[in-house]
Amino acid sequence: MNTYHINKGIGRTVEFKGLKAQYLFIFAGGLLGILVFVMILYMAGVNTYICLSVGGLSSSLLIWQTFSLNGKYGEHGLMKLGAQKKHPKYIISRKCFYRYLKSNRQKSSV
Repeated sequence: MNTYHINKGIGRTVEFKGLKAQYLFIFAGGLLGILVFVMILYMAGVNTYICLSVGGLSSSLLIWQTFSLNGKYGEHGLMKLGAQKKHPKYIISRKCFYRYLKSNRQKSSV
C-alpha cells in the first residue's frame, strides 16, 4: 500500500533563513537589482575592484536593512505601517459647536 506524506506547511507564510513574507521578496529583488547594476558598471568599463566594492557594500547594506526591518516590524509590519500612514492624524469637523448641542437636545426630547 502507498503512503503519502502530508505537507503541514500549507497556509503558513513563506520563510527563508528567518525572512518572512514581503521581506523575502524585497531581499531577492534587491539582490537582483544590485547584480544588474554591478554588471552594467562592469560593462561600462569601471574598474573591477570598484565594481566589486560597490556590489559588496550595497548588498551588505541591503541584507542588514532587510533583516532589521524583519526583526522590527514582523511579518505584516510593513503593510500595517503603510496603512497607518494613510489614516488621517486628525478628524476635522467644521460644524459649529452649538449645532451639536442643538441636535442632541432635539433627539432626546422626542
